[in-house]
Amino acid sequence: MSEPIDWVGPDQLDDGLKSGHYRPEWTWIAEDGGKLLARAVWWGLPDGAHPLALDCLYVHESVGDRQALAAHLIASAHRHFQAQGMPRLPEFHLFSPGDAPPAEAAAALGWRIEAAAAAGLTDVLRRLRYEWTADGTVPAAPERLVFRPEPDDEVFLGAFREVAEGTLDTTTRRAVARHGVAQAARDDLEGYRDMPGDRDWWRLAYTPDGTLAGLAVPSRNDQNFVVGYLGVVPSLRGRGYVDELLAETTRILLAAGARRITADTDLPNRPMAAAFDRAGYRNFASRTVLSAPADS
Repeated sequence: MSEPIDWVGPDQLDDGLKSGHYRPEWTWIAEDGGKLLARAVWWGLPDGAHPLALDCLYVHESVGDRQALAAHLIASAHRHFQAQGMPRLPEFHLFSPGDAPPAEAAAALGWRIEAAAAAGLTDVLRRLRYEWTADGTVPAAPERLVFRPEPDDEVFLGAFREVAEGTLDTTTRRAVARHGVAQAARDDLEGYRDMPGDRDWWRLAYTPDGTLAGLAVPSRNDQNFVVGYLGVVPSLRGRGYVDELLAETTRILLAAGARRITADTDLPNRPMAAAFDRAGYRNFASRTVLSAPADS
């Protein structure tokens, strides 16, 4: 596959089938006389009843209207998933390398975005992908904030609620608009608890007088250590505390054995992107997330 976009190759598919993140019933193909014309691969949790995201969409370059065939394939799968009780259409995540020629990247994304839109995924979110690697500079220890572990999920839930107010993170803003801040915060907490990262890595951050300043959720997924979630409470934003939250997150993951740490931030969230730049993280790729509208 020559397009500048990530896709699920044979080894990754085999590993995913073994782990349960991919399943035969979540892998759809279009063929003509035994010739493979298109393939769509959905990802989900090993114990999940329904797929959560479309990971790969491929249509052979010989197909005259790649967009139309892709849209038909996605829509057919969506109807099947919904008949199986799936409450909401899975998102579609598209990854492009940061050094891809712009015209080639736009072409690879273009027909996929249009196909997904025709199948109901009309909301488009663009994110920047960052990485820190072991040859980078280790961030200095925070000096202005005090970090403490907090084993009580309900205490952490209160912090999730606080940092969600007025956030620039589009995913959180959409969740708050759809479900309210209390449910959005609980969904975030439970989502990070379900990840392979250690719950003991989580930290609440306080100013020296004991005022809650924010939270940091270092974690990991099936492939990498990840920054996870971090946020500053609204009353203390604009003071540079995000740098200390990111530094503490990075240091916790390094102590846990990380040689590479990845993170995403929404394109409009310039303060977070700037914090990654200051901390020595490299913008190595972009992620385009396609989803159904909140009211669908």
